Amino acid sequence: MIKDRFRKYLPVVVDLETGGFNPKNNAILEIAATLIHKNSETNKLEVGKTHRYHIEPYEGLLVEQESLDFTKINLNHPLRNAVSEKEALDDLFKIINTVRTENGCSRAILIGHNAHFDHAFLTESISRNNNKKSPFHPFSVLDTVTLGALHTKQTVLARICDVLDIDYDSKLAHSAAYDSDVTAQVFCKIINEFDH
Repeated sequence: MIKDRFRKYLPVVVDLETGGFNPKNNAILEIAATLIHKNSETNKLEVGKTHRYHIEPYEGLLVEQESLDFTKINLNHPLRNAVSEKEALDDLFKIINTVRTENGCSRAILIGHNAHFDHAFLTESISRNNNKKSPFHPFSVLDTVTLGALHTKQTVLARICDVLDIDYDSKLAHSAAYDSDVTAQVFCKIINEFDH
């Protein structure tokens, strides 16, 4: 079971798109989380379902135009269907906690590309929304920048993908769902090759 590979942690890839670089002052605009499971027949990690949420900027937090230009997020798009941070966290944590329990894991551990960035924003969001049911370890993370540097001698996600022969479309990058899924592919491939 997957709990035996990661010391009773359930690995969950998380990617956030934000309105800047300061987790205390800048709003979260998108959250995506990709589940990872272990194939019982091949004993390999596989990328599971990605859960994505467009987020209404939390009242009083900043959204910098430079960030919107970079991510290409249109906050006023009629099909955006944004929800509050609290609604997104409550729904996502319920899903993760269910999968965590099913796999006999004690906690989830956040995996990300520059994982401390996403973890810091998520931690601030958990705090301001007074969420008591976070499945994630409060400070430990697994970072594909580090794994990429070790395994491919690269740290940029696109370059890691190139070495690992994973499709990467720069036009789709900087969407939380796309980045989360690609990061999950990178994580699974590196771990599977290491375990081989």
